[in-house]
Amino acid sequence: MDHVPRRVLVRLHQLGEDRDPDEAEAARQKRIRWEAAMEQARIRYAEAYRVRHLEAQEAASRHATRLTQYVSTVHTRVEAMPPGQARTDTEEWISWAAATVERLDPLNTPPRLPDIPKPRADDLKPFLGHWSPYGPTY
Repeated sequence: MDHVPRRVLVRLHQLGEDRDPDEAEAARQKRIRWEAAMEQARIRYAEAYRVRHLEAQEAASRHATRLTQYVSTVHTRVEAMPPGQARTDTEEWISWAAATVERLDPLNTPPRLPDIPKPRADDLKPFLGHWSPYGPTY
């Protein structure tokens, strides 16, 4: 600020003092409403994140169920195969596939709420209505 002439600094200070008290109160109230909107947006963002996580778990569970059915069908067919290398190879594949499906199925671990990542400004936009995530506009 050393490069700013003193008269400019004095004038800026005077302008701050001349600010209409009603205007300052209106700005304060607007900031309070914006902060409340931001808090609600964070809550709605977290809930939407949890719902997406739940939907992904359900889809993964359905996928694991379909894979389990497929592996079971292959297992039934391999039982009809004659002994030999083809049957041995298929049995190895069945073991691998069954273990893989076991890891993929989210129902094989106790469910818990996901960790909610800190939302970025753009993440909150859909939950803010007319407010900006960057602050209230005056």
